[in-house]
Amino acid sequence: MPKRLTEDARKAVLTYASEEARRRGDRRLGTDHLLLGLLHDTDTPAAKALGVSLADARAASDALDLAALAAVGVEVEALGEGAPSSFGRRFPPLTSGARAAIKRAVDEARPFKSGQIDVTHLLLALLSLRRPDPASELLAALGVEPATVRARLDGHGEGAVA
Repeated sequence: MPKRLTEDARKAVLTYASEEARRRGDRRLGTDHLLLGLLHDTDTPAAKALGVSLADARAASDALDLAALAAVGVEVEALGEGAPSSFGRRFPPLTSGARAAIKRAVDEARPFKSGQIDVTHLLLALLSLRRPDPASELLAALGVEPATVRARLDGHGEGAVA
């Protein structure tokens, strides 16, 4: 599947999302890491359509983690960067949700018959997720409406998605 990813999508998924997982000390790469990875390159249509900064998304993700910890009785004032995760391979393993999102990105790309999956297709796949998926929770915490993002993506001309 990585061979079908465009260079930008490969960076977002394999490089930036992996960096996010490592930064947080997570052993596996989830849909929330994919979403954060999409925000690293602010010039992509996907990042522009989301309309949020990486810093804001990281802060919202941290707030969700703090709330989850509080819900199980663990009181933490703030989160620091996680301990660096070491993976036996170059990239962390994907969660089942992240694997499903990438497969969904293939479906999103199919009508365009290019054979390539770009960051816009990945974003569309993430927008289709429902709570309690981590990316869906993060989008809700950021106040991002999937329908609004889809409408923004429709207006991008070449590479626009239906």
